[in-house]
Amino acid sequence: MEIFLDCLPCFLRQVLEASRMVTDRTEIHEDVMKEAINIIKDYQKFRYSPEIGRAVHQIVKQRTGNSDPYKEIKKENIKSALQVYPLLKQFLDEKTDKLYWACKIAATGNIIDSAIYNEINIEEAVERELDKEFSICDLQKLKRELQQADSLLIIGDNAGETVFDRILIEEMALDTIYAVRSEPIINDATMEDACASGLELRTRLISTGCNAPGLILHESTKEFLQIFHQADIVISKGQGNYETLSEQKREIYFLLKAKCPVIADDLGVNVNDYVLKKC
Repeated sequence: MEIFLDCLPCFLRQVLEASRMVTDRTEIHEDVMKEAINIIKDYQKFRYSPEIGRAVHQIVKQRTGNSDPYKEIKKENIKSALQVYPLLKQFLDEKTDKLYWACKIAATGNIIDSAIYNEINIEEAVERELDKEFSICDLQKLKRELQQADSLLIIGDNAGETVFDRILIEEMALDTIYAVRSEPIINDATMEDACASGLELRTRLISTGCNAPGLILHESTKEFLQIFHQADIVISKGQGNYETLSEQKREIYFLLKAKCPVIADDLGVNVNDYVLKKC
């Protein structure tokens, strides 16, 4: 997916917020912003928006000396998500079409995104969002494929979202592999975050080998690429993965909330719509 001019101001907002989370030193905030502006002015050198996101957030890490600026936010998000986990299971138990609502629960977890929403009450947001149905829903295609499938790869997104993805994995009852980022980037899930969510008890965890806030395939490990190409079904979570994978040749189910106009326009939906789309 191409890089849009609308994305560039968001990167500056993100890195300013991130640097302020780590330090009160105004001179560091200024240095971060100056260096980020220098990267963004050459945005055409990059292929994907998540590549720019990685570059500017690396500046925050370097200038503040903090390799995981969102660490505490991720811990709190996972803690809050685990607290609503029983409510989510109860919600699902009361539904007839459990696969539909398991997918919807997993998509609802996509609201936990510090790159876009810097303050969110997870329980209140979940209650508000759960009953919203998908604007695009290729569930029937997914159901047909599941009847013949032996393996499933889920490409994770945000740390707190992994708790919501547990419910989808439990409902699928398939040999499932869950892929995470190779190192901390914004509030995306790493191996440590996925384990904190209890996912290691439900699925096999693997690193993609990529440390961008989106999956860049040519940076991924051979092990991950083999799994990616051989899995019967691939489900990709979140906007960052959509930006880097939407033009790939293999078929992928994209499960997300369209949280910005750029992604919404590309998908042909409204901002804040939920999507389960096979591409």
